[in-house]
Amino acid sequence: MNYNRVYNFSAGPSVLPESVLEKAAAEMMNYNQSGQSVMEMSHRSKVYQGIIDNTEKLLREIMNIPDNYEVLFLQGGASTQFAMVPLNLGSKNKKADFVITGQWAKKAYKEASRYLDANVVASSEDQTFSYIPQLDESSFSKDADFFHICLNNTIYGTKFSELPNTADVPLVADISSCILSEPIDVSKFGLLYAGAQKNMAPAGVTVVIVRKDLIGNAFDFTPTMLNYKTHSDNGSMFNTPPCYCIYMCGLVLEWIKENFGGLEEMKKYNEEKANILYDYLDNSKMFKGTVRKDSRSLMNIPFVTGDSDLDAKFVAEATKNGFVNLKGHRSVGGMRASVYNAMPIEGVKKLVEFMKEFEKNN
Repeated sequence: MNYNRVYNFSAGPSVLPESVLEKAAAEMMNYNQSGQSVMEMSHRSKVYQGIIDNTEKLLREIMNIPDNYEVLFLQGGASTQFAMVPLNLGSKNKKADFVITGQWAKKAYKEASRYLDANVVASSEDQTFSYIPQLDESSFSKDADFFHICLNNTIYGTKFSELPNTADVPLVADISSCILSEPIDVSKFGLLYAGAQKNMAPAGVTVVIVRKDLIGNAFDFTPTMLNYKTHSDNGSMFNTPPCYCIYMCGLVLEWIKENFGGLEEMKKYNEEKANILYDYLDNSKMFKGTVRKDSRSLMNIPFVTGDSDLDAKFVAEATKNGFVNLKGHRSVGGMRASVYNAMPIEGVKKLVEFMKEFEKNN
């Protein structure tokens, strides 16, 4: 069916699989013969319990989450995790390490600094966060309560290719813009968190995957709603959860399972997509990527012409031609193509064709 849809390269809220949107539309008025929409059913009903249980089961299966980890469906975006992580994990030695690779990592560090001694072990701010810094293990705090990284940096298009070796210190990662894009060894982390609006679901639900032994140690002044124990004790139902977003997340997980089987194939698909654009950028005389090759993200690809007027012209013409949300983040300028799981390969191929045409004419 032709819905006259554009190719949406937004960094988030971002493109969702069309078949998922169609299924949600078909079930909008009457979910599974319940005579009601998921949007209006009680979160305490048996029908809804089935939805949230199935979503968690699929996530555990697809991400291969070990049994000693809790999966929580929360609210407040990844930004609320900037406070929840230190409040829940930082009470022992009141100390944590941070690698600053972009705005979100910096915000997480600043928020944690309000509650504990936050130590910056490395930063790539000296070159506008265009690379992942080399880490010197001798600068790590041996008695840190946790070590925080942002695994994929949405704004700057960088990604950790190898994880820091933090020994017994729990590694915590913001994986908002790379969750479900490729396999992640969950057992290497104490805690993972992600706002769902980039690769999982519409905006509104935040997923936290936390090792069970890290729950229940919050500072005593931690607000009830910001304590992981509150949510793990109540199966993410202490208060009304973002019901519809969790349902949509379940549909996206079903889509991954049916179309790719798992995250190994999902990664291959994403590599194929990203390489089409990177290969063009590496050979173009007009456009160039802004990220060091060893730090490139599969999900977010920033690029520039070197001339801000030409950048603006490109974004305007691209939009007219059905390639939307390509303007770079205000802190970086230029352009950025976010090619999340649901962006079809055809969308990236057509974008490159358009870029070639634009380069020829300008």
